[in-house]
Amino acid sequence: MLDTQVTKAPPSLLYMVKQVELVVRSHLDELVRPSGITALQYTALTVLERHDGLSAAQLARDSFVTAQSIADLVRSLEGRGLVRRERNPRNRRELLILLTDSGRELLAGHAGPVRELEERMVRDLTAHQTEQFRQALTRAWHALS
Repeated sequence: MLDTQVTKAPPSLLYMVKQVELVVRSHLDELVRPSGITALQYTALTVLERHDGLSAAQLARDSFVTAQSIADLVRSLEGRGLVRRERNPRNRRELLILLTDSGRELLAGHAGPVRELEERMVRDLTAHQTEQFRQALTRAWHALS
């Protein structure tokens, strides 16, 4: 019997990105669960923190959820008083979604633990490698957007 070693190809980058996304989402869900929200709701709130006053379609795109699921997500957040909707003064048919003070407080309460999670994720990287990682992810995102 011949003793041959088969060299396995490394996992695809798509697989690796999905694995990182799944573990981050799992940890994020654990962090925000005590506040009564999900990782997806937390993500939507952080999007509004950076770009307040988005339409549902814009929020869906930036939060990585479908347009159909954003309606339920926003309704839930609105019911909790974390976001509010108001008419767009430039297009009265469009509703804009805005972060409330309660939403900002919730985000502020999670800022430290979320930062610690991110630091844990890159703790074996140097500051330079972390910045390269951020830039590589940004370029990959732009290439597919």
